[in-house]
Amino acid sequence: MSEKEGMSEELEDTISQFRKESRSQSMKEPGFIKETSNLINEASDYLEGKSSNQIYETHPRQNTLEPTSSSGRKSKRNEEQKKNLQFSETSTRTETSQSLSSLTGRTAEYQALVNFLSHETVGEVSPQVSEENQKQLGLGADNFTVNLEAKGLQEFPRDILKIKYVKYLYLDKNQIKTFQGADSGDLLGLEILSLQENGLSSLPSEIQLLHNLRILNVSHNHISHIPKEISQLGNIRQLFFYNNYIDNFPSDLECLGNLEILSLGKNKLRHIPDTLPSLKNLRVLNLEYNQLTIFPKALCFLPKLISLDLTGNLISSLPKEIKELKNLETLLLDHNKLTFLAVEIFQLLKIKELQLADNKLEVISHKIENFRELRILILDKNLLKSIPEKISCCAMLECLSLSDNKLTELPKNIHKLKNLRKLHVNRNNMVKITDSISHLNNICSLEFSGNIITGVPIEIKNCQKIIKIELSYNKIMYFPLGLCALDSLYYLSVSGNCISEIPVDVSFSKQLLHLELSENKLLIFSEHFCSLINLQYLDLGKNQIKKIPASISNMISLHVLILCCNKFETFPRELCTLENLQVLDLSENQLQKISSDICNLKGIQKLNFSSNQFIHFPIELCQLQSLEQLNISQIKGRKLTRLPGELSNMTQLKELDISNNAIREIPRNIGELRNLVSLHAYNNQISYLPPSLLSLNDLQQLNLSGNNLTALPSAIYNLFSLKEINFDDNPLLRPPMEICKGKQLYTIACYLQRADERDEKILEKIFKIVANNITETNFEFLCQKLNLANSETDMPTKRKLILVYYMFVIHIGRPYNVIKNKGYEDRLTFTHNWLCDLGTVSLSERAHQALVIWKTQSNKLSLTAADLRDQLIRALTMIGAYEIMDKITALNLFTRAIKF
Repeated sequence: MSEKEGMSEELEDTISQFRKESRSQSMKEPGFIKETSNLINEASDYLEGKSSNQIYETHPRQNTLEPTSSSGRKSKRNEEQKKNLQFSETSTRTETSQSLSSLTGRTAEYQALVNFLSHETVGEVSPQVSEENQKQLGLGADNFTVNLEAKGLQEFPRDILKIKYVKYLYLDKNQIKTFQGADSGDLLGLEILSLQENGLSSLPSEIQLLHNLRILNVSHNHISHIPKEISQLGNIRQLFFYNNYIDNFPSDLECLGNLEILSLGKNKLRHIPDTLPSLKNLRVLNLEYNQLTIFPKALCFLPKLISLDLTGNLISSLPKEIKELKNLETLLLDHNKLTFLAVEIFQLLKIKELQLADNKLEVISHKIENFRELRILILDKNLLKSIPEKISCCAMLECLSLSDNKLTELPKNIHKLKNLRKLHVNRNNMVKITDSISHLNNICSLEFSGNIITGVPIEIKNCQKIIKIELSYNKIMYFPLGLCALDSLYYLSVSGNCISEIPVDVSFSKQLLHLELSENKLLIFSEHFCSLINLQYLDLGKNQIKKIPASISNMISLHVLILCCNKFETFPRELCTLENLQVLDLSENQLQKISSDICNLKGIQKLNFSSNQFIHFPIELCQLQSLEQLNISQIKGRKLTRLPGELSNMTQLKELDISNNAIREIPRNIGELRNLVSLHAYNNQISYLPPSLLSLNDLQQLNLSGNNLTALPSAIYNLFSLKEINFDDNPLLRPPMEICKGKQLYTIACYLQRADERDEKILEKIFKIVANNITETNFEFLCQKLNLANSETDMPTKRKLILVYYMFVIHIGRPYNVIKNKGYEDRLTFTHNWLCDLGTVSLSERAHQALVIWKTQSNKLSLTAADLRDQLIRALTMIGAYEIMDKITALNLFTRAIKF
C-alpha cells in the first residue's frame, strides 16, 4: 500500500506545514550542520517533505512544484481545506540555502532542485531551431533543459541531444528501454535524468557513460535489479528507484560515496547489506513498503542520516544500535509490527518527527522527555492505555495524534504543551475533556470523535485560535455553549450525539462555515440556525424534523443542505428560497410529490430524493436546467414504473440513479442527455434498450444488473467512453451471460459483431430454403402472415413492365414502316420477347423477392437478423410448412454444431 492508514488528509497537510516551520527554527540553533555539497545548497530552498500520503517527484523544471499523490489525491484543496491551519513561516531563502535542515521532510520521492542552476548559462540553442520548434521538441528556455514527457518515444532521443548542450533531461511516460544509439559525447554533460513510467525492466549498462550525472529518477517502472555499472556514477547525489520490483539491495551502491538521497520505497527488499555504512554522505533514505522483517543494524551507522522512512514493513523491534543515529530528525515507522520501543531510541536528541501509527505498542516510556526538539508525534492505531506525564517536557510539540487507542484520559499536565496546535484523540475511551485544555492557547484543531464524552468544559472558550472541532459520536446531551464563543471556529461536527435543542447562543457563530448535527434528537429546524448567514454546509440528517421555518431564506450562503432520514411528509417549499443551494438531500423521508417552486433553485446541481413515497416520477424536476446529479433510487418506499419523456430536458445531467424501482423501459429520447456520464438502473424490469441510448458518447458507467434484458444491441460498441458495465442477473441470450460476466465492452462488442455476421448468413440461407421449397398456396399464406400481400410482391415486376413499355413507345414507338426501314425490327422483336419473359417470373424468384422486401421493411423497426429468423419460423409453423421447417431445423442444428 502507498498511503498512511488512519490519518486524515487534513492532518497530513498540517504535518507538511509543521515541517516547514520546524526547518526554519532548527536553522537558527547553534551547532546545526551547515556544511553540505553545492548541489544540496542550491536545492535546499525547494526541498519539500512528503506528507503522510504524498510523494514529491524530482522535477526541477519550469519553476514549479508538482506533487504526485500515491493515493491518487488531487493537489488542489477545496476552499474549506485551504482555510485550515494557515501557520506563518519564518524561514528565508538565504537561511535555507545555507542549511541542511530543509531535508528533514520525508522523501518517498522528493520534488526538488527547482531552478537550482538558473543562473548558469551553458551553450545556446542552434539558431536553426525556431522558438516554436523548441517548444515542440521540449527544449527549455534555460538553454540546458529538455522535457519530452509522454511523447511516445521508443528510443533515446539522440537527435535532440545534438541540438543543444543538455543538462536536465526528462523522458517520463514513454517506452524507452535502452540508451542504444546515444552518443557518449552528447551525454557527458547530463546531470539530471528522469525516466519514470517507461516500463523499464532493467537499467541499461550504458548508464555508466553518464559520468556527470547527479540525479537519476527511474521510479514507477518494472526494474527487478540494478546493474553493477551504477557504481561508475561517482558524482551521483540522488537516486530514485521508487515503486519497482527490486528484491535485492542494489549491488556496489556502497561505492557511491557522494550519494545523499536514496529512495527505494515500494519494492520487494527483504535484506539490507552490512556494507551500507559506506555511504558516509547519505542524508535521506526511503525504504517504505518493502518486506523488511527486522530493523537493519547497518542503517544505524550512517553518520549523516537525518531522515529515515521504514513505513509499511514488518519490523517488530528496534536494535539498541539505533542510538548511533545522532543526527536523525525524521523517523517514520508507521504500519509495522512494533510491540515496544527500545529505550535507546530516546537517545535521538535531534528527533523532530516521529511517526509510529498502526503498530502494536502498549506503552510509551517516560524517557520521551528527552525529545526536547520533537514537533510531530503520531501514535494512532496502537494499544496505548495511557500517555506518560513526561510528555509535557516535549515543549516544542505541535502535532499530537493519539486516535484509535484505548486511552481513558490525557496527561494531567498536557496544558504545558504551549506550542501544541493539533490534538487528535478520536476513537478512544475518553470520558471527558480536561478543563486544563483551556490553557492550550495555540491549539487550532481539536478532535475527540468516537469517545464517551458527555460534555465540553465551558473553559474551551479561552482557546480562541481553534478553527476546527470534531466531537462526533459521543454522549453529549446539550449543545456545548463554550463553542459559541470561539470567534475563529469555522468547522464544527457534533453528529451522532443526543442533542435535542439548539441554544440561541449558536446565532453568535457568524463565522461558522461547516456544521454537522446529523444523528441527534432534533425535533425542529431551529430558527437559530437561520442566523448563520455565512454557513455553507449544514447536515441535519437522521433527526426527526418535519418542517422548515420561513426564515431559512436568511441563510444566503448555504450551498449544501442534508435533511435525509427525517419526518418530512410534504416537500418543504421554504427551501426554494435558497438561490445559492447546490446540493440538497431529502432521501428517506415520506415525500409524495415535489412543489413546482423547485424551479427557483437556479443553481442546484445535486439532488437526492431516493427512498420516498412518490406515486409518479416528479416531473417538476425536469425543469431544473442546472441539475448534474439526480438520485431517485427507491430501495425503500414506493416503486416508480415509468420515466417521463421530459427527463431529456435536464441537458446538464451527468449522473442518474433510477435503481431499485419497477421501471419497464428507458425513455426513447434518453440520447438527448448528451452530458450523461453515469447511469444506474439496476434492479428494475427493463427488457429493451432504446437505440438513442447508444448515442451517449460521454457515458462511462452503465449498471443494468437485475433487469429483464434478453439481448444487447449490436451497436453498443458506439459507447466508446464506457469504462464500467454491469449486466449481471439478466436473462441474457445475446450475448450469453458468460460473455458479460467479464464486464468488458470490447469482448461484448466483438461477440455481437460476429453474431450479427453469422445471423445474416443463416437468414440468407433460410430465405433460399423457403424460396426453393414453398408452394404457391403456402406462399400466399406466408405473405399474409408477414403482412405482405401477394399482389404487392408482383409490384416491382409490374412497374418494370410499365416502365419498359413507355420507354418502348417513346423511343421506338413509330410507324411500322419507319421502324423497319430504320433497322428497328430486330430490336423490336428482342424487346417484345424480353417483355414476355419478364411477365413469367418463377415462384422461387417471387418468394425470395418477397422475403427481401419483408426484411427491408423490418429493418426500419431495428430488428436484428435473429429476430427476423424467429419471426419467419413462427409464420412458417402457423401455415403448416413442415417440410420447410424440417430443412430449417437441420440447418440450425448444423450451425450450432459448427459453433460448438
